[in-house]
Amino acid sequence: MEFLTMNNLTYGYPGTAPVVDGVQFTIKKGEFHCLLGKSGCGKTTLLKLAAGLLQPDQGSIRLNNKTVTEPSPEAGFVFQSPTLLEWKTVLENVLLPVSLHRKPTEKDQERAAMLLEMIGLSAHQNRYPTQLSGGQQSRVALARALIQKPSMLFLDEPFAALDAITREELQEDLLKICHLQNTTVLFITHDIAEAVYLSDHVAVMEKGRIIYQEKVELEKPRTLKIRYGSYFNRFCLTLRQIMSEGNP
Repeated sequence: MEFLTMNNLTYGYPGTAPVVDGVQFTIKKGEFHCLLGKSGCGKTTLLKLAAGLLQPDQGSIRLNNKTVTEPSPEAGFVFQSPTLLEWKTVLENVLLPVSLHRKPTEKDQERAAMLLEMIGLSAHQNRYPTQLSGGQQSRVALARALIQKPSMLFLDEPFAALDAITREELQEDLLKICHLQNTTVLFITHDIAEAVYLSDHVAVMEKGRIIYQEKVELEKPRTLKIRYGSYFNRFCLTLRQIMSEGNP
C-alpha cells in the first residue's frame, strides 16, 4: 500500500531553476527509503516538502491517504543537529513533543524510559545535553522523534557529524526501533554506504530530479558482515558512478 506519495512536485524561487523539479516518489508502508545526492541537489528541500514544512509550487503530497498541507502529527523529525534544550534533562527532552500539547502521563514517562533503554541511555536520563557526547545527543534526538509513535519518520543527515563507529551504532539503533514499530522512513544522506546499509530502496537526486531508483537486495536483519560483501560493494560503486556522472 502506498503510504507517502509525491506527485509532480515542483518548488523553486523566482528567476532561478527549480530546486525540486517534477518529482514523482512513492514509499510503501513500513519501507525504509534513502535519498542520496550531492550538496545542493534539492534532497533536503524535497524532504521538507514531503514533511509539510514547505508548500510546493506545483504537485501534491499525500501521507496515509491524507493531503499534506502542514506537518502531520503522524510524522517524526530528526535533523542534522540534535537541537536539544540545554536547560532540560535527557528525559525531559525526549518528552518535549508530548509536553508541547499536554502534561506527560506516567505512560508517556514509561515509554520515554523504554526508548532510552533501547538506545543505551537509561543511566543518562537525568543528565543535561552539555554532559553528553555528540553521539549520545543524536540518540536523544532519535528517541524524541519516536516518543509519539509516528507512523512516518523523516531524517535529514542526522549522523553526518559523528565518527564512523558511533554512526554505525546509531544506524543499528534506528533499524531496530523502526522495525519494531513498523515505521516508514525517508532518510536523507550523502553517504553511499549508509544509504545501502539502511534502506529497502535507494534513490539518487540531481538538480532537483530523481535520476535513479533501485531496490536494495540485502537480507534482514542487516549485519556487519554485509558491509564487506560483494553485492554491497558493487551496489555502492554503481551509486558512486551515477552520482559522479549524473545518469544511470
